[in-house]
Amino acid sequence: MEMRRKKNLPLVLTVALCLLVTVACLTALVDARKSHQRRGRDHKKHKGSHGSKYAPQPGCSLPPSQPPSEGGGGSYEPHSQIFDVLSFGAKGDGVADDTQAFQAAWKAACKVARATIEIPAEFKFLIKPLTLQGPCMPHLVLQIDGLVVAPPNLSAWPKSSLFQWINFKWLHNFTIKGTGTVDGQGSAWWRLSQDPNLQKKYKYISAVKPTALRFYGSYNVTVEDVTIINSPQCHLKFDSSAGIKISNITISSPENSPNTDGIHIQNTRDIEIHHSNIGCGDDCVSIQTGCSNVHVHDINCGPGHGISLGSLGKDNSVACVSNVTVENVSVQNALAGVRIKTWQGGRGSVRDVTFSNIQVSDVKIPIMIDQYYCDDDKRYSCKNQTRAVEIKGVKYNQITGTYSAQPLRLACSDASPCTDVDLNDIRLSPSKNARGFAQALCWNTYGQSRAPLVPASVDCLHRGGVKLNHYHALSSIPKLKSSSFDQKEQQTKLVIYIRVCEKERESAQSAVENTTSGSSSQMGIYVQGNLAPYIPFAMVSLRHIIALLKERKAASLRCRRISVGSKEDRLFSFTSKD
Repeated sequence: MEMRRKKNLPLVLTVALCLLVTVACLTALVDARKSHQRRGRDHKKHKGSHGSKYAPQPGCSLPPSQPPSEGGGGSYEPHSQIFDVLSFGAKGDGVADDTQAFQAAWKAACKVARATIEIPAEFKFLIKPLTLQGPCMPHLVLQIDGLVVAPPNLSAWPKSSLFQWINFKWLHNFTIKGTGTVDGQGSAWWRLSQDPNLQKKYKYISAVKPTALRFYGSYNVTVEDVTIINSPQCHLKFDSSAGIKISNITISSPENSPNTDGIHIQNTRDIEIHHSNIGCGDDCVSIQTGCSNVHVHDINCGPGHGISLGSLGKDNSVACVSNVTVENVSVQNALAGVRIKTWQGGRGSVRDVTFSNIQVSDVKIPIMIDQYYCDDDKRYSCKNQTRAVEIKGVKYNQITGTYSAQPLRLACSDASPCTDVDLNDIRLSPSKNARGFAQALCWNTYGQSRAPLVPASVDCLHRGGVKLNHYHALSSIPKLKSSSFDQKEQQTKLVIYIRVCEKERESAQSAVENTTSGSSSQMGIYVQGNLAPYIPFAMVSLRHIIALLKERKAASLRCRRISVGSKEDRLFSFTSKD
């Protein structure tokens, strides 16, 4: 009997242990179900769910197996909450003002980590100028799948909101993505720039037109897949920001839309722009002062003004740009391919810039440095100044295609020449629409060239040391006849510099006499000021220049010489009356 009890004891203990485990499991299961039901009720109460097809399904609020990448990621995370703007009162009919609904959705989503603000497809949302600002919880996503439009009439814009349409401020780890379109409806603004009657009607509107999407003081921002069209001015702008990624976007506005830069960056570092299509009325990508570590690649640009650094140094300001790489870019039907433009009188530097594998098609001037840049705005007289932004370490590699005016124009400052400039594998030929001169021009530009270089005039860089500021007069050339101009008109400070070609060895006086009497000597000119629209920057005869100056009431003609390195170049200075 005693032995039988001892044998049954382990069996009893085993059964008891199994019962305890079963009870514990049942208790945990009940608690889990209650917790799940509470989460479900909380989700139904949440204002942003809206019951749309984008709402997360029950049980999807668990964290992902892998954390999302920095910058907000691409697709929805399983636990993200969706804030559909329709839930916040947006009509989406393109007529009603949906600005307040957007603000409300932003305010709610800004408080939730990994939230997504949904602008649904098949709706058109009219949005007046607004600011969407942080700081917000990280990894906020603005999903644009519908159409967002700006007010079409100038009168709908408040006087205090003329500089930007949708303004993003102080955001970190933020993403804009989607298959939708942002339409700035800028045609009224473009007409304002050209119609004096409209300018009188809207006197309070300055020459500065709104930017469509503008970011300020933001970090780790991603913009991808969306389309931005018809902005009054810049389409996408970044200021005082860092860690910017732009990819697979489309930007479009008419070729004649004024000042409509595609992407405009200033005081921004660590930025990558790639695999996008940009066509506009100004620079496809504009890189301004304060930018560094910029990588632009795999871009299709045109129409427009190409990829530009600048303009820099306006109003004698300090401008610094460094470490810029532009590669694998296609530019067609554009004013320029790749260019650097600075104002006279500026300070600072442009350093370590590389342009590689640039394909151009029917581009007016594929390669350009212009240190005598002057805006078309009549408020700027563009006086001649000796100080300039320093340009050093610019490399051009594999620039190929066709041009319509001039293959290369490197017009560097007399006081501060461009140095360490490399030209490698440049192959450019005239396009079918070519109407300029095939000769390239290098002015005060020093560096190295490596074949192939086509046309041959592209091989125009100065080699050796730089010697500057050794100006001395060669001779005094008589003034043109006073009958050529009205003595009473005020003289302007317009100066045209003419560089005598390498083969021209006559004295300055002989060169003028020979050319005006019919010689075919060719000279490279740089035109600055109000004669620029009438005289191309190209290789033309001095006789032709003087004839044009007479027609434009030329006042005087004088000559001087500059010693640069081992070469001696003559400069002719023309002063005209307008």
